Amino acid sequence: MNDIDNCGDIAVDVRNVNLWYGEKQALFDVSLPIRKNRITALIGPSGCGKSTLLRSINRMNDLVDGCRIEGSMIFDGQDICSPDMDINGLRVRVGMVFQKPNPFPMTIRENLTYGPKLKGIRDKAELNEIVESCLQKAALYDEVADRLDKSAFGLSGGQQQRLCIARALSVDPEVILMDEPTSALDPIATSKIEDLAVQLRKDYTVAIVTHNMQQASRISDYTGFMYLGKMIEFGETQSLFTNPEEELTERYITGRFG
Repeated sequence: MNDIDNCGDIAVDVRNVNLWYGEKQALFDVSLPIRKNRITALIGPSGCGKSTLLRSINRMNDLVDGCRIEGSMIFDGQDICSPDMDINGLRVRVGMVFQKPNPFPMTIRENLTYGPKLKGIRDKAELNEIVESCLQKAALYDEVADRLDKSAFGLSGGQQQRLCIARALSVDPEVILMDEPTSALDPIATSKIEDLAVQLRKDYTVAIVTHNMQQASRISDYTGFMYLGKMIEFGETQSLFTNPEEELTERYITGRFG
C-alpha cells in the first residue's frame, strides 16, 4: 500500500477493519485514509467488499443480522465502530447515496425538508432556503423549480439520483458516501453525477464505490483497489492507474481479470 499518510487532513481514518456476516468474513484488515475535500474511489470486482466497507462508515451494516466488526474508523476523534457512537448523529454527518435512486414517496420539497424538520427546523423561510440551496448544489434547481410540490417520482432516474444527493446535503453533512450512484443511469445522467461529485468536493468529503474504472480515473483524487475483502493497493489515482505497485492491481486495471 502506498504511504500517503503525510498528505493533508483525514476525514475518516480506517484502521485494520475486519468484518463478518455470521461466520463469513467479508473484510480482512482493511486500512485507508479518507481525506477531507477529496474524492476517494473504491474499485474492484463484484463481491470484493467495496460496498461493505462504504456502508460500515455510517453503520449501515448494523441493519444486517449477524454482522460483527473489529478495528477502528476514526471520525472527528470518535471511533465509528464504538458501541457508544450516536448512530443517528453519525448518519446526519455522514450521508449516503445508494445505487438505485430512492426518493421518499412525497413531493420534491418534502424530500428536502424531511431531514431538517427532524433536526427541529420549523421556520418556513429557512426551510425554503435549504430547499433552494441544496437543489442548486445538486445542479437540479433549474430543472425542478416550477414543480417543487409535485411528486419526486415524476423525475427521471438521473434527476431522482441528484434529488437524493440534495436530500443528503439538506442536513449539512461533512462526508458523502456514494455506493455505485450511476450504475442504473444512462451516460448523460452519469456525466451529470460525475460533474456534481467534483463540485461537491469543494465543500464535502466524498467516498464513492464504482464498478467503472474510467469513472474512478476521471473524478477521484485517491483510489483503493480491493480484492476478496482485502485492500490490495491504495494511493493517488493517477499513480495507481499509470504505475500500480501491485501486480494484481495492474492485472485488474488492464482488464486481465474481474
